Amino acid sequence: MSYSRRAVLLGGSAVLALGAGAALFRPGQSLKAAEGTFEVTLSDAEWHKRLNDKQYAVLREEATEAPGSSPLLYEHRAGIFSCAGCALPLFDSATKFESGTGWPSFYQPLENAVGETTDTSLGMVRTEVHCRRCGGHLGHVFNDGPPPTGLRYCMNGLALTFTPKA
Repeated sequence: MSYSRRAVLLGGSAVLALGAGAALFRPGQSLKAAEGTFEVTLSDAEWHKRLNDKQYAVLREEATEAPGSSPLLYEHRAGIFSCAGCALPLFDSATKFESGTGWPSFYQPLENAVGETTDTSLGMVRTEVHCRRCGGHLGHVFNDGPPPTGLRYCMNGLALTFTPKA
């Protein structure tokens, strides 16, 4: 199979245009625009001191960790999952379930723990989930979870810490 120079150039241009369009609608702009509206507000340098590079990328730049890479995916003890940025309790382990997606998943956050924004990156509409107190990006919520809520809070393990119950 051969490709004409024109087809390669048009295909490459289309890929670049899609990438540029996705960058324009990056949900990180909503987080950056909202800086200062959260209870915990730190300078960029202070966030860098508080978080390791991978946590910073997820919580402050809205990156996504590789599926299956988080030890918290395999955490099955009773306890609380909290924000790695500000230590706000977010999820009770009783609401954690095995989604098969490669990320820690929960069917319900703790009351008044998370906020949501519309994420239009990657050419689709999703609901981004962030920490209510510091605005840190946690992951996304989808409507394909188990009862009783039918929701799947698909969270980045790097955005969470776990404290087992005594």
